[in-house]
Amino acid sequence: QVQLVESGGGLVQAGGSLRLSCAASGTQFSMNIVAWYRQAQGQQREWIATRLAAGASNYADSVKDRFAISLDNAKNTGYLQMNNLKLEDTAVYYCKAVIRTRDYWGQGIQVTVSS
Repeated sequence: QVQLVESGGGLVQAGGSLRLSCAASGTQFSMNIVAWYRQAQGQQREWIATRLAAGASNYADSVKDRFAISLDNAKNTGYLQMNNLKLEDTAVYYCKAVIRTRDYWGQGIQVTVSS
């Protein structure tokens, strides 16, 4: 059974950095696509970034130039490097991976940015 496990979240001061990881297990197949979403308290889940295995990336305007998404096929792990974090980045972050045309979601990880 395919599972995605996120790690790297936590509490950080505004202006700081965190790197989230999203590791796939239970499959011999690589991620074709990895994406990150987030959901702030009382808000709807929003998309923030997507990375294709072929290399192309897209970002929401709210995180462009601050966040960087990557995918290590050898480790079957996706990453989200978050720099210059702002208070409004506080949310539960979720990764989603497409493996052999099926979508899989991680359990979510809390990121809290303090002033």
